[in-house]
Amino acid sequence: MNIGQHRSHPRPGWLGWLDRFAGPEATPAELWIQFLPALGALVVAPAYALTLPIQWTGVQLGLIALLGLDLVGGVLTNATLSAKRWYHRPGQGWPQHLSFVALHVVHVFLVAWLFRGGDWLFFGAGAGYLLGAATAIVFSPRQLQRPVALGLFGIALLGDCYGFTPTPGLEWFVPFFFLKVLVSHLLPEEPYSPSP
Repeated sequence: MNIGQHRSHPRPGWLGWLDRFAGPEATPAELWIQFLPALGALVVAPAYALTLPIQWTGVQLGLIALLGLDLVGGVLTNATLSAKRWYHRPGQGWPQHLSFVALHVVHVFLVAWLFRGGDWLFFGAGAGYLLGAATAIVFSPRQLQRPVALGLFGIALLGDCYGFTPTPGLEWFVPFFFLKVLVSHLLPEEPYSPSP
């Protein structure tokens, strides 16, 4: 299927909000695969955190739940064909994609502040890498965007393991965060032929 097929506009009302999130014409199967695991992460992420010998605040546990919901849901939603068609439709170019990425700097800020005791080196490195990697992907030739994104995702994983210690209770944050933004969201789902 080509990404250019089946384009439509969001429906009116609250269904239009769903269309703008999941993409118009999302199938029931796509909706289930987006929302069911995300709701599971909403429960499992803070439940896992509570198994650790850490005194969590209510704010921390709530944020862990929301991050689980957002990141698991975001990885899966952005990987569906309906979302790919929607987020990569005509008129959605590098400014829109990099704006989406820039909003996610807030995630890194909250983790650095609330879970790493104000680790501003983690924040600076994570936010800087996110924006730099996203820019490299968006401005790569279309036929190279997938390998560039996967290579940069791999570097993020190595940085989390060897450059910084994973965040206790949020060891899953960096893998899901960069998978959502760099791989699931930024990559269009269309076969491209190399330019001559």
